[in-house]
Amino acid sequence: MNTKTFRILVTLIALFTLESSLTHASQVDWTKFRGPTEQGVSHAINVPTEWSTEENVAWKTEIPGRGWSSPLLIDGKIVLTTAMEETVNDLHDLKVLQLDAETGEILWIKTVLHATIAEGEDRHPKNSLASPTPAIEDGVIYAHFGHMGTVALDFDTGETLWRYKKSYTSKNGAGGSPIVLGDLLVFTTDSFEEPSITALDKRTGEVVWKTVRSHKVKNHFSFGTPLVIDNNGRQEIISPGSGMVGAYRPEDGKELWIVRYPMGFSMATRPIFADGVLYMGTGFARPSVYAIRVDGAMGDLTDTHVKWMYHKSMPKTPSPNFVDGNVITLEDDGRLQSLDAETGERRWMEPLRGKFSASPVQVGNLLYVVSEEGLFYILRVSDERCEILAEVEMGEETLAMPAIVDNTIYLRTLPHLWKITADG
Repeated sequence: MNTKTFRILVTLIALFTLESSLTHASQVDWTKFRGPTEQGVSHAINVPTEWSTEENVAWKTEIPGRGWSSPLLIDGKIVLTTAMEETVNDLHDLKVLQLDAETGEILWIKTVLHATIAEGEDRHPKNSLASPTPAIEDGVIYAHFGHMGTVALDFDTGETLWRYKKSYTSKNGAGGSPIVLGDLLVFTTDSFEEPSITALDKRTGEVVWKTVRSHKVKNHFSFGTPLVIDNNGRQEIISPGSGMVGAYRPEDGKELWIVRYPMGFSMATRPIFADGVLYMGTGFARPSVYAIRVDGAMGDLTDTHVKWMYHKSMPKTPSPNFVDGNVITLEDDGRLQSLDAETGERRWMEPLRGKFSASPVQVGNLLYVVSEEGLFYILRVSDERCEILAEVEMGEETLAMPAIVDNTIYLRTLPHLWKITADG
C-alpha cells in the first residue's frame, strides 16, 4: 500500500468513526424538550416494544413531590424538576434533582426557589408547579418555573449560579419550556397582563431583551415553547402565543414576521418545521393546525403565507409530529389523525382511549404515545393507516413526554420515574 492510499484509508476511517460517534451520541442522550431534534423525533435503536409494570423494568424510582417536566438524559445522568404541593411557612419548595441513569439512585436534590400560596394557586388543577422541562448546556442546568422564577445550576453539584424572577399572573400556571440559543436563555412570558417573549443572558440571568406581542387579543395567556429555525439563511426564534405566531431576531428580539389566527389562547403546543414549512397548533377555543410557508418573508404573512388550515378534532395540548410527509396530530380526547403535509387533507383518523397531554415521540414510523391515565400506546403509522401494535397499562397518572434512547424508555409518572428496557 502506497503512502497516498494509506492516508486516504486513514481519513475515511476517521470520518466513519466520527459519523458513527455523532450518530451514537444522538441516540444515547435526550438533551432537550421534545428530544435532540426538538421536534419529538428519536433516532434510537432497539427501542422497547414489549413490557409491563413488572417485566423489562430496569428500575423505578420514587420522585418526591409532583411535576410534569420531562426527563433529560446527558452523560449517564437524568435531570428532573419537581415541586412540593404542601407548604412550609406558607411556601412551596421548587426542586431540581439528578439521578444516575444506570441505577436510578438520586444523586442530589436541591430546593432552588420558593413559591407563595398565591403563586401556587395561579394554575389549572391538572397542572403541576414543575411542568416546564429544563434546558441544559455546557455543564449548566436552566430550570424554569414560569411566573415563580428561573434558576441556573451547576450540572455536577446542583449549586445555584443565579436566579431570576419577574412575577406576573399566569392564569393556568407554568407550561412553556426554555431554550438556549448562543448566550441567551429564551422563554415565553405570555402573562394575563402583558404577553411577551423574554431573553436572559445565560451567564448572569440578566434580561437582554423583552419583546411585547404586537397582536392584541382578549385572552393573553399562553404557554408555548420557542423553536429556532433557519429561514433561508436567517436564524429566527419562532414563538407561538395567543392569537399569533411570531418570528423574532435573536440579537435584539425584533419581530420579523407574524401570522394571526382567530380565538387561539392558552397555547401549549410546540411547532414543527419541515421542508421550509412551519406546522403548529393554535390552542384553545377552536383549535386548528396551520401550515405556514416562511421562505425569508417579512411582515404580516397572514394573508399570503398560510398554505392550509385544518380544524376538525385538532389538539389543544399535544404537539404535532412529521412522519414521511404526514403531519400527525393527537387531540386531547384521543383522536389521532394524519394530514397530508402538502394539502392538509386528512388521510386517516384513529381513536385512542383516554385523555392526552404528552406529545408523541416518533421512532422511525413508530409513535410512542402515553395517555394521562398511564395507557402507553405503540403505533405504526403510514400514509394509509395507523396500526396499534401494543397497549401497556402503567397504572399511574402522567402528563410528561417520555425520553427514548437506545434500548431504553424513561417515563415519568406520579410518583415514579421508570426505566424500561428492551433487554429486561
